[in-house]
Amino acid sequence: MVNRWRGDVALVIDGKRCIARLSLGALAELEEGLGEASLVGLVERFEASRFASRDVIALLGAGLRGGGAEITDADLAQAKIEGGPTAAAKAAAELLARAFVVPQ
Repeated sequence: MVNRWRGDVALVIDGKRCIARLSLGALAELEEGLGEASLVGLVERFEASRFASRDVIALLGAGLRGGGAEITDADLAQAKIEGGPTAAAKAAAELLARAFVVPQ
């Protein structure tokens, strides 16, 4: 994965390279969409490998929209992600981790 800045995660969807970024708006969208009071619960689920497919789709969808893509979660769920579900889950976890890295 190539990064434009520390928080960016690149992935290939339907043959097109896309950038995902968890902007503040994307993080707020995640909280609302996943019914979390905070993102700590989502982070804990990923750290413990207790995340669901919908978590991956919601995280990547919010991140892709935060990176400027016009894609719905429904479209993302039907898309071909290079590397398959494992690569999608890895990208989602990396995206979430990078959202909370403090710049040096």
